[in-house]
Amino acid sequence: MEKFKRILKRISKLLFNRIIYVAIAVSVQVAWFVVQFYRLTSYSGYMNFAVSVLAIIVVALIINREMNSSYKLLWTFLILGIPVFGLVAYLLVGESRMISRTSRQYRHAVEASREYTLEEEEPRRALERLDRVADRQSRYIYHMSKAPLWQHTTAEYFQIGDDMFPVLVKELEAASHFIFIEYFIINDGLMWQTILDILERKASEGVDVRLIYDDFGCMTTLPVRYYEKLRAKRIKCEVFNPFRLIANIVHNNRDHRKFCIIDGYVGFTGGINLSDEYINKKCRFGRWKDTAIVLRGDAVWNMTLMFLQMWSTVTEAKISEDLDYALYKPHVYHPEPFEGEGFIQPFGDSPLDNELVGENVYTSILSQAEHYVYICTPYLIVDDEMMSALCVAANSGIDVRIITPGIPDKKLVFLLTQSYYTRLLRAGVKIYAYQPGFLHAKSFVCDDKIAVCGTINLDYRSLFLHFEDGVWIYQDPVIKDIKKDFLNTLAQSKKVTLEFCEGRNILIRGMQSVMRLVAPLL
Repeated sequence: MEKFKRILKRISKLLFNRIIYVAIAVSVQVAWFVVQFYRLTSYSGYMNFAVSVLAIIVVALIINREMNSSYKLLWTFLILGIPVFGLVAYLLVGESRMISRTSRQYRHAVEASREYTLEEEEPRRALERLDRVADRQSRYIYHMSKAPLWQHTTAEYFQIGDDMFPVLVKELEAASHFIFIEYFIINDGLMWQTILDILERKASEGVDVRLIYDDFGCMTTLPVRYYEKLRAKRIKCEVFNPFRLIANIVHNNRDHRKFCIIDGYVGFTGGINLSDEYINKKCRFGRWKDTAIVLRGDAVWNMTLMFLQMWSTVTEAKISEDLDYALYKPHVYHPEPFEGEGFIQPFGDSPLDNELVGENVYTSILSQAEHYVYICTPYLIVDDEMMSALCVAANSGIDVRIITPGIPDKKLVFLLTQSYYTRLLRAGVKIYAYQPGFLHAKSFVCDDKIAVCGTINLDYRSLFLHFEDGVWIYQDPVIKDIKKDFLNTLAQSKKVTLEFCEGRNILIRGMQSVMRLVAPLL
């Protein structure tokens, strides 16, 4: 009887899930567009000819656009091979942009806040004298992401969400002026309720509490119009890119960033969302392995700046009129100098600037490594540029090791991830599967001197379509902690062999080959 009740509960939860209605609505609209196009083309040979000409024009435009080569190949194949379906699909999900008003507001926020992105001379000159190669990496981040380089910042690394959570709670309890939170997923449970209780109490005390969550990321975890409940608790809450029951390209870009910024000088980021599986209070796919980092000091300003730019976008606030950035700088509420060794540079990646900052930072590390590059990623669905960078580094004698999950959260995506193993293994890349459960960490560590920790996965969505963030670190003691965690995780992982990949069932390998064709859409 209890088992029957659990089954009924799961069915009812599925039936009343918002994502089911959205999926049905989108499918119906896509089908309607396709049917109407086919009806038009069947009326006249002229109409059929017009669609063919339109397909050729669109493909020509795609080929000449600044777009990933894998994307170009996929859309060229779809549009020329199945013109009606291909054109409709490209209209709906082919472009990497949001609605024009939101896109304009984001660009305006970035441009209007440019004066707050000016870099101090001291850290830049110090890094240039110390290491010209690292300086070039850092300069690229500054020029393309408008993220200054900083010293006087300490970093603390968490090898698992269980360790991060109590520190996050402690820092939230200590907040006295403002708390800024921006997350992809928020899910009701112990973790969120603990945080929400603090936020509600702090807001009642006069602390400026602001929250941004991604509507798609929270579609199955939060009720509809949840922001109203938070606003009733005096928490300023906004939803990024609300998911409407109208199929259009605005849903293609999501806010995958994860920030918690407290009083301007304490900032958390990493792979950990605000949900119980991330702190292993809920077991979904074995032991959940994720990582995070907290910064204390000047470098937190980059995080605050990214949050305020997004806040200006979703609220349409005007810089200096409705939103004074200067009020949230690190030293406003912490006048004493900060401590810290090394150099730290939090940065963001936007799908609206035609610059693949996250991918280029990763490939730069691979191309300039001298001894090793150790990588953690939950998804390994890479384009030709990233594949080449990994293979060239390994073939050049660099010790390239990648840890991926042993237990997947999405089986089809995991199957696609495994399809990339063969070429990498043949080039000398060492790949391992984390055995205790699902690995959600995203990190690079190189030569004991450079590391990146943040939200950026090695897949098409993170690298091309989502708003992401990372922390570039040079010669900071925390790098040793990241490397140590990688080696500890490696000891709990099983090495993937070429024999395993080549010996798989022919049906599985066939399915993987087909999935590779549409990998940019997954």
